[in-house]
Amino acid sequence: MDAHDQSQPAGTDAASPELRRHMETEPHGTDIAQRLNWLRAGVLGANDGIVSVAAIVVGVAGATSETGPILAAGAAGLVGGAVSMALGEYVSVSSQSDSQRALIDKERRELAEEPEEELAELTAIYQAKGLSPETAGKVAEELTAHDALAAHLSAELNINETDIVSPWHAAFASAVAFVIGAILPMLAILLPPPGIRVPLTFAAVLVALALTGTLGAWIGGGSKTRAAVRVVVGGALALAATFSIGTLLGATGVV
Repeated sequence: MDAHDQSQPAGTDAASPELRRHMETEPHGTDIAQRLNWLRAGVLGANDGIVSVAAIVVGVAGATSETGPILAAGAAGLVGGAVSMALGEYVSVSSQSDSQRALIDKERRELAEEPEEELAELTAIYQAKGLSPETAGKVAEELTAHDALAAHLSAELNINETDIVSPWHAAFASAVAFVIGAILPMLAILLPPPGIRVPLTFAAVLVALALTGTLGAWIGGGSKTRAAVRVVVGGALALAATFSIGTLLGATGVV
């Protein structure tokens, strides 16, 4: 079998040319779900970057109109937030990956030590899904002959040995998404004249949050309007709170 044949979805050899073309162009397995999860994580990271840094720079702008303190606070929030997001994602994904690897090793060991018991277990799983005992046994035998470990991981644990996400990749993606989101409020607060920088930042941030909320809802299949309203209201409250605190501190001469 050549490399091209090995890349074909299982079962396409006996299919008609039309069906094979359809199967090749349709998303199969967990690949599409993985991509959506990455996209969802990117949207959430960008959303965090927008809100976190916007709240910081607007709060400082409420206390002072000088560009230096606003730039310093925004840069600190951007770097600190990106590092925090990366560390949090690394720890979370590392724990998940370690758990998945432990389950895979356990299943591999059980297949080596108790193959008959594992075959009976796989048969029982397919019977529970509605197959007759004869069909369930046949399916279990054929899947075991093809790839016993993959069959058990899929049926018992709903995981794929090749789908373990790298903690480093997740940390990098999370940090990049946060930085991309944080750039918007930084530009919105620094580029305009002092007299309009705060209202312009408010407007730019709320529009961006509406877009990220809509995109997140589209990915998850939820209501776009409700999602957009939630993030816009939450972002508006965060900006209003920090701006009010900054204004109060500036007016009282604390800063």
